[in-house]
Amino acid sequence: MASSPTSDSPFGEIPLFKVFLPPRAALMPRLEEILYGGQISEGAPVVEFERRFGELVGSPDILSFYSGTAALHGALVLAGVRPGDEVISTAMTAEPTNMAILHAGAKIVWADVDPANGNLSAAAVAEKITGYTRAVLAVHYGGIPAPLGGIRAAAAARGIPVIEDAAHALGARYSGAPVGTHSEFVMFSLQAIKHMTTVDGGMLACNGAGDREALLARGRRFRWFGIDRAASRTEVDVTEVGYKYHMNNVTATIGLVQLDHIAPVISRHISNGRYFDRALQGIPGLSLCRWEEHAEPSYWFYTVLVEDRENFGRHLAAHGIASSRAHKRNDRHSVFAASRCELPGLDEFYEKMIHIPCGWWVDDERREFIAEVIRQGW
Repeated sequence: MASSPTSDSPFGEIPLFKVFLPPRAALMPRLEEILYGGQISEGAPVVEFERRFGELVGSPDILSFYSGTAALHGALVLAGVRPGDEVISTAMTAEPTNMAILHAGAKIVWADVDPANGNLSAAAVAEKITGYTRAVLAVHYGGIPAPLGGIRAAAAARGIPVIEDAAHALGARYSGAPVGTHSEFVMFSLQAIKHMTTVDGGMLACNGAGDREALLARGRRFRWFGIDRAASRTEVDVTEVGYKYHMNNVTATIGLVQLDHIAPVISRHISNGRYFDRALQGIPGLSLCRWEEHAEPSYWFYTVLVEDRENFGRHLAAHGIASSRAHKRNDRHSVFAASRCELPGLDEFYEKMIHIPCGWWVDDERREFIAEVIRQGW
């Protein structure tokens, strides 16, 4: 829901999403150096960005891709998912999460979500595992970490890898460790409006057991037509299907500069989220999301559960505050019709949930204004 052009706000519109880019003086000289340096495709800046991003999320083995969706496709293939296999996933996510499963040729099996936060329920995941399940794909919705302990235990009992879609969760933590360190594969999105952007891009943390070098080498071939870029182009043998999914030096350079500036951006999201956790308690008709004590969200946006959501949105819009459900539950799309099933937890969550601004552009005055507008009632 967009704000009204005649809204009653001292700040103009407070958007739900806003792109962060580093200062021009820091970014543009680095970009010009790359753009006119003679190599703009994949090269040393990509390798350096993978290394430094790995330091940020606590995982040393990172593969970069041109999008988060491509990274998820790569994760599924590297996890051993093949056409006809089943992948347990959530319908409470952006469509690319589940499109990647179709890209891999697999069947989506929905597990239900916790109506308190929209994340997969560990018990629901355990109930949906069959002999055909080859992976579990868990989303950290809105930056709230999913219950990884329970999900990973259910998957491990059957020898099934877990893939985390952490597109919303850069900077989040679980059990004291960064999201990015817990599961076999963890995808981060660098799309325009995420915590951090490279215009577009995706990063895949590869944490599984076994021969890591072989896995990373296969991932690099997967993202470049199945070709080993280090081998002679006229002598290399392509043994499996690959794609043009690699990151380039231009976007990697944006990422390298972003890394110098991103810490306070993420910290502001978290600070605002924790402020709303306190300031929005006890308001009639509004409930706050709840999560495990092990989870420390990074609050990509802030989700509230409200009665009379339409009037709530109109009330915020009248004061220049954007709000939205952001995502259509995926089980209502025709392309995913074959996977439809009863999801009562999702029904309950989707009926009441709405997102409000929580990002780096929301300063102390704006977050206090948002809280006061909500406390007025709708």
